[in-house]
Order: sequence, then C-alpha cells, then structure tokens
Amino acid sequence: MAEKTAPLVIRDDGPAKSDAAIVRDALGVGIAVGLSGFAFGVTAAGSGLTLLQACALSLLVFTGASQFALVGALAAGGNPFTAAAGAFFLGTRNAFYGLRLSQLLALPGPLRPFAAQWVIDETTAVALAQPDRRAARLGFTVTGLTLYVLWNLTTLLGALGAEALGDTAAWGLDAAGPAVFLALLAPMLRTATERATAGLAVLLGLGLLPVLPAGVPVLAAALAAPTVLWLRGRRARHDEPKERRR
Repeated sequence: MAEKTAPLVIRDDGPAKSDAAIVRDALGVGIAVGLSGFAFGVTAAGSGLTLLQACALSLLVFTGASQFALVGALAAGGNPFTAAAGAFFLGTRNAFYGLRLSQLLALPGPLRPFAAQWVIDETTAVALAQPDRRAARLGFTVTGLTLYVLWNLTTLLGALGAEALGDTAAWGLDAAGPAVFLALLAPMLRTATERATAGLAVLLGLGLLPVLPAGVPVLAAALAAPTVLWLRGRRARHDEPKERRR
C-alpha cells in the first residue's frame, strides 16, 4: 500500500474573520510600515547613493532591515562588501519565512516567484495570523501589495527630498527603520531562549560598534543564536543526570 501523507493543518483557533476585517488589518500594517520608506530614501541619499540606486534597492531587495543595514554601514564609511554581507545575513530570515508560507499559501507554481518578493516580516505576520488558507492568501496579498507600492513610492520621495532637508543625520531619520523593525520583532520574543538571543545580539552589536569597521558588528551579532543554543544544550546535558537520579 502506498504511504499516505498527512494533510497540512491550518489553524482554526478563533472565529472566522470577514474579508473586510482582513483587508483593514492588512492595510493598516502596509500603510504604517510603508511610510517609513521615506526615512530609507533620505538615509540612502545621505549615505551617498544616487536616486536610481536608492530606488533600485527598494524595488529589488525590498526588505527594510537589510536596506537600512546596508546604507547605514556605507554612511559610516564601511566597506561595500562588508555592508552587503551584513544586509544579506539579515535578509536570510525571509528564506525561512518562505518555507512556512509556501505550505500555508500553496500558491500555483507560476505565482510563487512573484510572491517570493513579498515574503518579509509584515506579510508573514499577517498571513500567519489568519484562521484559514483563503484568509491567509488575502492578508498576504493586500499587505504585500500595499507595502510594496508605498515603500517604493516613499523611497523615491525621501531620496528626492533629502536635499531639501539639509543635514539628514541631524533629523535622526536613520533610526526610523530599526525602530520599526524592533517594534515588529519585540512581540515575537515569547520564550526565554528568543529573548536571550535578542539581548545577546544587541550587546554584541553595540559593544563591538566602536572597535570594528562599519557593517562587521552586524555580522558578529549573528553569533548570538548559535551561542545561546550551545549554552542551552550544555545546560540541558548538565541537568540530565540530576533528573535521572530523581
């Protein structure tokens, strides 16, 4: 007999949401985050990127944390390759989001390359919050479309307006992107391991900032995850004999 595969289970832990409610929530996320593209445009122009380069980053990369990491490192005088490496490692989380969303959304093959461009923190959060596949598809699509259009439009406006603002560093707009990212990340830190990883990453990033070239502290902060997992495994092995003696 052929082995049966278990069907994908979609969450059903609450009442069904109306399409209007899903669209409202998705638009709220898309508009709130999409407007911060203005800060990226200003920061990119202030770091020396041309208008075309800033707009190309938003069109092709489209992941705010990685974009801010790249231009922030360049603005601080960092090596372009180091800056790109830091942005790349920040963006790898989207690949893990894609693995989950590919099962949840189950989009037709031809649509997947286009949907992959919209796999970011916000679209993933909205899609996973929905009770079924149809709602997840709607939330993902509305969030992705709204955010992509607004992010690129405000990037253009920010880059064009950077000259009128004068000294962009004095406005502190470079902190807007990281602030938005932290606001989205904080509610996801539910376990002690996740909080310890985030805390260690912050300590590594800030502690090494004065002594390492721009862009390198971001790479060093990535060591937080394996370090916390190693310490957790070591503690588990240490506690195991005690449990056996009981």
